[in-house]
Amino acid sequence: MGVVVLVALLVFAFWPTHTPALQAASQAEQAALIEKGRYLADAGDCTACHTAKGGKPFAGGLPIASPIGTLYSSNITPDKASGIGGYSLDDFDRAVRHGIAANGDSLYPAMPYPAYARTSDDDMRALYAYFMHGVAPVYAENHANDVPWPLSMRWPLAIWRKTFGPAPAEVGFNAARYKDPQIARGAYLVQGLGHCGSCHTPREVTLQEKALDDTGAAYLSGGQVIDGWLAVNLRGNPADGLGNWSAEDIVATLRSARSATHAVLGGAMGDVVVHSTQHLNDGDLQAVAAYLKTLPASEHQVSSFKADPATAKALAAGQEGSRGAELYIDNCSACHRTNGLGDERVFPKIAGNSSVLSPDPVSMIRLVLAGSKLPGTEAAPSQLGMPGFAWRLSDDEVAQLLTFIRSSWGNQAPAVSADQVKQLRATLPKESPAVSRTDIAKP
Repeated sequence: MGVVVLVALLVFAFWPTHTPALQAASQAEQAALIEKGRYLADAGDCTACHTAKGGKPFAGGLPIASPIGTLYSSNITPDKASGIGGYSLDDFDRAVRHGIAANGDSLYPAMPYPAYARTSDDDMRALYAYFMHGVAPVYAENHANDVPWPLSMRWPLAIWRKTFGPAPAEVGFNAARYKDPQIARGAYLVQGLGHCGSCHTPREVTLQEKALDDTGAAYLSGGQVIDGWLAVNLRGNPADGLGNWSAEDIVATLRSARSATHAVLGGAMGDVVVHSTQHLNDGDLQAVAAYLKTLPASEHQVSSFKADPATAKALAAGQEGSRGAELYIDNCSACHRTNGLGDERVFPKIAGNSSVLSPDPVSMIRLVLAGSKLPGTEAAPSQLGMPGFAWRLSDDEVAQLLTFIRSSWGNQAPAVSADQVKQLRATLPKESPAVSRTDIAKP
């Protein structure tokens, strides 16, 4: 019986998976397809993973931390020896939409093929045209992954793919589910090429996303920590989600990494704006915003906000009242003001800020300890920054400061403990904070 089960599993794992072969484009269509593919590659943020720091575009080699070890992105330039230059259109489709390399190996789901499976046949043809004819070939051997055995074995990935990845019949996007064409376009971008759920949807213990689209209540409800930053709730929760954001706020943030009333972005999401969303046209950005605004609030609402002027009045009168308030006046108020409203498009407001109100304070702890730098974009080129305070604040002081911030001006979010700060501090580099004090003085 055991032998029969093993054989069945192996057949299940290695049985070929692909949609019917795509029809290649004609020569006359090629130029337009290449340009369309360039745009779609931006929408899919292919640069973020497949271009190493200081490396050539799409030549791979970027280390990606995962729960099973460090993975290295592959070379996806059209170099025939080390890249994907030998891939047929069908090979390309199997890799992007099904997670199967040309040699038959299953890809690690760090490659978001469960989301890319929603990409249309036409868009796949455009992407293929771009990567084969619009990207310069680069010889760069792929870096071996740093994953310990037995997790390094590839055949279990095929079982994972068959179990949790979309079936061939499910490939593509059903726009008919949405009555409004704009909402449908936004859903296509968010669920598919944008692969927003890869970070913003919580995962099961077996590492698959709890939902791949809005038919699941957990979809885009936040919860994953990426490089020390929490991928926030994108649903309609008024405190820690987008419930109090307008569509215009969302568009501005995706265009410039900042909005007038809610947030500025750093960390991994800042990179997404730089490499991807700032390059989308206004129609697509508005479609994404319109779709996100259709998502209802998630069920578990831990935090809340109701504007309360008491904190601002007390601080303006010199009534600090707690060690957390003292720390805020000494370290934060010059930029974020005693009223917690910051400075529009420069220093984000703290009162009612969805990141401040997140049930998990990891991003706020990391921000206070290591600081961050606001990326420069075409719409807002200034690279403003916040210094890290790890060098001057103890774990207990950071905890008191954040507890004050998360419970003032009407914010109502859980307190932060010194143990939480200590745990995150241990994961940060010992030197070279994200922004030094001298950086702040630079124009």
